[in-house]
Amino acid sequence: MTGSEFQRARSAHAKQAREEAILDAARALGGEGPVRGVTLTDIASAVGMHKSALLRYFETREQIFLKLTAEGWRECGADLRAHLERCDEATPATVAEIFARSLAARPLFCDLLAQAPLNLERNVSIDSVRDFKLVTLHEIELIGHELRRLLGLSERQILDTFATATSMAGALWQMATPGPRVRELYATDPRLGHAIVEVEPRLYRVLDALLTGFTTGGPGRTT
Repeated sequence: MTGSEFQRARSAHAKQAREEAILDAARALGGEGPVRGVTLTDIASAVGMHKSALLRYFETREQIFLKLTAEGWRECGADLRAHLERCDEATPATVAEIFARSLAARPLFCDLLAQAPLNLERNVSIDSVRDFKLVTLHEIELIGHELRRLLGLSERQILDTFATATSMAGALWQMATPGPRVRELYATDPRLGHAIVEVEPRLYRVLDALLTGFTTGGPGRTT
């Protein structure tokens, strides 16, 4: 869509189309490289708008990416529920595998999970933060029902599982995607091989250990 088309649009449908175009551009740019490197000017340029015009639709770049984080929660939540609902019974390892696979398959979401508490929630209106938190709460409640059914987890254990899964997914993704110069350093110095991280297997091991502890009377078993 060209800049002139954005300028002429006036209807509610056109406004929604503009917002979707902006989100699509941010999604594409975030998928190409770290979210932290994508500027508002980059997004505006990708959709053929001036930055000042884009600000009529989103208050900040952080609001744009916070909306994409909420979108990621919905998509990942739907995927997790679909897999968990198909299980008549499950072990901690099974659930850990489902979580690790679903999160690792969404690199942009993993990046956004790390960025959300660091900066995306800090430069938006309180209403935007509330809307985002309500989306995450809704998804946790729906998936939590399956975790109670399959593993008998308490409310606190469910929250701890999500806090661990999402914070580790975000952190591991950052570790797994260093800049090109750092990646070259890791590849050329055998002493730094431990710094090369694969998100899915490591996330699986962490969640398997956590959920096994929860279900065998280890730390966090009490409600």
